Amino acid sequence: MEPKQKKNLARILIAAALTAALHFVPVTGAPRFALYMIPYLTVGYDVLRKAFEGIKNRQPLDECLLMAVATIGAIALALYQKSGDYAEAVAVMLFYQIGEWFQSYAVGKSRRSISELMDIAPDYANLEGEDGRPVRVDPDEVEVGTVILVQPGEKVPIDGVVVSGASSLDTAALTGESAPRDVAEGDEAVSGCINLTGVLRVRTTKEFGESTVSKVLELIEDASARKSHSENFISKFARVYTPAVVGSALALALLPPLGLLLAGRAPGWGTWLYRALTFLVISCPCALVISIPLSFFAGLGGASRQGVLIKGSNYLETLSEVKTVVFDKTGTLTKGVFEVTAIHPEHMDERQLLHLAAHVERYSTHPIASSLRAAYPDEADGCSVEDVEEVAGCGITARVNGSAAAVGNERLMERVGARVRACELHRDGTILHVAVNGEYEGHIVISDVVKPHSAQAIAALRGCGVTRTVMLTGDRQAVAARVAGELGVDEAHGELLPQDKVARVERLLDGRSSERERLAFVGDGINDAPVLSRADVGIAMGAMGSDAAIEAADVVLMDDDPLKLATAVRISRKCLRIVKENIWFAIGIKLACLALGALGLAGMWLAIFADVGVMVLAVLNAIRCMYLR
Repeated sequence: MEPKQKKNLARILIAAALTAALHFVPVTGAPRFALYMIPYLTVGYDVLRKAFEGIKNRQPLDECLLMAVATIGAIALALYQKSGDYAEAVAVMLFYQIGEWFQSYAVGKSRRSISELMDIAPDYANLEGEDGRPVRVDPDEVEVGTVILVQPGEKVPIDGVVVSGASSLDTAALTGESAPRDVAEGDEAVSGCINLTGVLRVRTTKEFGESTVSKVLELIEDASARKSHSENFISKFARVYTPAVVGSALALALLPPLGLLLAGRAPGWGTWLYRALTFLVISCPCALVISIPLSFFAGLGGASRQGVLIKGSNYLETLSEVKTVVFDKTGTLTKGVFEVTAIHPEHMDERQLLHLAAHVERYSTHPIASSLRAAYPDEADGCSVEDVEEVAGCGITARVNGSAAAVGNERLMERVGARVRACELHRDGTILHVAVNGEYEGHIVISDVVKPHSAQAIAALRGCGVTRTVMLTGDRQAVAARVAGELGVDEAHGELLPQDKVARVERLLDGRSSERERLAFVGDGINDAPVLSRADVGIAMGAMGSDAAIEAADVVLMDDDPLKLATAVRISRKCLRIVKENIWFAIGIKLACLALGALGLAGMWLAIFADVGVMVLAVLNAIRCMYLR
């Protein structure tokens, strides 16, 4: 609990204890009035001060003025009627402050949740000193290309590449995942992660201001500035509502007694003034004005804890209305990394065929060559590889242990005189044919592999209310159809350029049956920037370390798991449901109690419930948004 919250809680407890004690003190007249002013001013002096400042600054119509007028009016009424019943006025101020304390506590708790994420910001970076000891410097002072030391328990301060050492990194603050990520020489080290085990030497690839941790912190800080339609509605509503109820209260205090006076009957000024004061207390729009922004703020914080960064409550609201989700394929639903998925030898066994192809491709930088080396990493096995030649558009030839080997497509096989056998089982992958001394030895299938949770993510989106899923890719239509069928995607369109993807998305937007049916596009945020910006909400996934993704998208999923997309949609819909619950609950109770107050069927105690009670319940309901999953 923050110091200010502790101070306010102490004021509330002292005022409550004094008010309860005064109930048993047998004094009347001026001494009774003076004694009751002690708890009243103890708990309400700041409300009275704010009300006075509002009048002085010509911005008087807020809840502080309503509370000040209502309580001072109640005290004046008690003095006028000589009833000595000042407890109601103190109780109104007391319960208002209790509601404010709950609201302050909820906002503080939500801010602490955000602050836990903000704690990923590093305080320093370690440079290597002349004596080998680390020297701490400000991360802003570290230039690109500098080697920094990251010791166990420290945060990685700046994005870079590991040049020596091996360790595990805790990425939970960025991705929401508890499983650590192993890194070794040559791997990327992303700022904001915590080094768990070994000492790492990292060569920086970005300045601190451009690193992932800085981008994420900037995104979180800016998120609260982008208001949703619901928040804008509440702001406009409050500007109209507050003067309307003040005018209604004045009318209630003056018009009925004037009418009775003109009719020759007793006006009953005290009765109507009391009803007007009760009406003012009931009318205070605290529940709406406080709980709605708090719900969105808590929802943004809850999503961040799950590794889902939403750039504002307007995007959170839009995400809740998504009915169509359009996916890029490579890097989104598939890993975007080629892997050996099948080996079909003719005369030798599978390992021998893979061994031969991997050695021929040893020096190539092509992604397919990388996948072969990953599948057969044992390069230091004594084989001699000579006369390596890359045949453009065909493949590679080399002499392996004295034999002429060729690895490539059918054109290369024709060139070396080998008779190809077509692959009947895996037509959708890239086929690498292998020949030795002009004789065909078999083929290896290289494919982009589907991510483990992709099918589960599609099913989970349907469970969240998404009615249509579409996949767009630059890959061949046959590959697109196979992946879509495997995952359960409704439509798949292949062989598309970036501008073709934009055209497809625009066609889907034009074909919507209602403007309320929003469309989301999910991509890697690097080569899909045009279509990300064209969709109602652009979602970048696998964005840890990707500047372009954080810049281009409205929602950023900080790891490569497509299941987080369903988490984002689910959180947004639950958050908006809570917002609507608070709106209807607060307005419904207010209208009912206003009618009862105007008719004289509700006293100040019901007014306290209608104001403070409803606010406390709405705030407690809003806090649930912090724990959505």
